[in-house]
Amino acid sequence: MKTTFSVADLEKSVIAVPPLCRDATLRIHPAENARLIRHIESGGVSTLLYGGNANFYNIALSEYGEVLEVLEQSAAEGTWVIPSVGPYFGTMMDQAAILATRKFPTAMVLPTLAPSSPEGVRIAVMKFVEKAGIPAVLYVKDEKYVTVEVVKALVGAGVISWIKYAVVRTDPSNDPLLAALVDEVDPALIVSGIGEQPAIIHRTQFGVRAFTSGCVCVAPRRSREMFEALGSGRTNDAESIRVRFEELEGLRNAHGPIPVLHHAVALAGIANTGPALPLLGPVPNSLHAEIAPAAQRLLNWNNG
Repeated sequence: MKTTFSVADLEKSVIAVPPLCRDATLRIHPAENARLIRHIESGGVSTLLYGGNANFYNIALSEYGEVLEVLEQSAAEGTWVIPSVGPYFGTMMDQAAILATRKFPTAMVLPTLAPSSPEGVRIAVMKFVEKAGIPAVLYVKDEKYVTVEVVKALVGAGVISWIKYAVVRTDPSNDPLLAALVDEVDPALIVSGIGEQPAIIHRTQFGVRAFTSGCVCVAPRRSREMFEALGSGRTNDAESIRVRFEELEGLRNAHGPIPVLHHAVALAGIANTGPALPLLGPVPNSLHAEIAPAAQRLLNWNNG
């Protein structure tokens, strides 16, 4: 596992956001997680972010150290693994103590729907970084979570490694918050955090240079090709790749991005992801007939 970080690393790879494979008893499954990681790495993707798709929101503190150990041991030497913490302050601080004993160079703070304020988030991030001894990935998922002033203050304090921007817009080209952020913060620190679909606009209009992806877990080679096309200014090539992800992304948008991806990886035969960790549940069996062929088509295209 890669144990160092620089901002330049963000421009080296798509940031994959995989599910976490579990066995029938809901314990982490080392062998299946290693299978999934090998598949992602085989496509030339070398950054793994374990957050929402891995359901770190509901992870038990008692298993946190074991999960970190499995991910650290499963990743290749040059693969950068980013775990998540939170979303609650108490959990975050207990996880900080565990991370302080590990070699992960950064961790993402999950946003919360619980009572919070932008200034409270700023204080929490500062305290987490102080205790863990590593900078944090700030996950901006809605407009009320933090303000531009809070983001600027955290970046200025040197406690932010990068920012995952994932505010969903009907029209991603009309995004006043993202426009304000890139005016106040170096765009090199900001990552488009909603998969392939808005990544082209986020790059060409706002100067955001990297993107995260869930469907990269199915088609890592193709997502990498899109990433490279964007990096070299081949927007038309990137667009021709982006549209091929729309089918599975459409199912994720319609039926839940986390559970649909969790099932898609398994139904495509990439790795056995096991049951969903509550408070999430499985998608209905009736949807498997839609998810399975969409995932298989994406995988076949990746391997073609």
